[in-house]
Formats: sequence, structure tokens, C-alpha cells
Amino acid sequence: MGVDRLEHSEEWRVRTFELDSNGHVNNAVYLNYAEQVAVDHAEALGFGREWAERHQVAWAVREHQVVYHRPAVYRDLLLLTTRVQSLGGVRAVRHTTIRREADGVLLAEVTTQWVCLKLPEQRPTRIPADLLAAYARDLGTDAARA
Repeated sequence: MGVDRLEHSEEWRVRTFELDSNGHVNNAVYLNYAEQVAVDHAEALGFGREWAERHQVAWAVREHQVVYHRPAVYRDLLLLTTRVQSLGGVRAVRHTTIRREADGVLLAEVTTQWVCLKLPEQRPTRIPADLLAAYARDLGTDAARA
């Protein structure tokens, strides 16, 4: 069985250096979590760093929207799940949920808009056709049109 193209989950344990002065995971750390689980998913699918270098592109975050529900604390085991919501033109959108593994409580949600950049110019560029084609059926899009 292969890697799910749309959804990827990982378990992470909260570490001391991720905490704020209240003993909670610092708000900015949730953004790190969302970015890293997205990168890990892309790597697992073969659309990671090497793929990007071959296509002379890079991904940059344009916008994060975060909703905090409950704090995570030291040694909590977290379940991070990222899901590709849309892909087309120069943009991709992922939604990431962060839950406490022990009880399934939703701690935070992060929606991230990524922009594909052409290197070395670092200007927005259309997402390469092979990536669009890989997601066309799952997302119900026409890769040739995107």
C-alpha cells in the first residue's frame, strides 16, 4: 500500500524548548508543526526537495490561518494530520489538524496557502504538470486546465 496523496499523519512528542512561559506549546511552534508535516508528506510522495530541484521550483508559505482550541503541554503525544485541499495555478492549500493522541482532543487547526516559486527568480510560477496530474483525480481537477 502506498502513501495517501491527500492525507498524511505523524505522531510527535512535545519537547521542552517548544514551550512558552506558561508551560504551553508556543503559538509559533504550531506553524512549524504544520510546515514540517507538509514537507514530510511531500517527501514521502516523491514531490520533496529533489523533485523541486529538478523542476527548479520551491514552495513558500503565503499565509497561515491558525485556530487554537486547547494548549499542548510538555510530553503530550500529538497527532498531526495534513490534508491537501486544493492545488492549481501557482497555489496549493493544506489543512492541518493537531490533536492530543491520548484523548483525541483537537488542539489547533492550521490552514496554509503555499505558493510555487520559480528558481532562481523566486517569482510565482504554475505548479509543474506532473504534480497537478498526480492530484487531478483525487481533487476532481483537470490538470491540463490548471
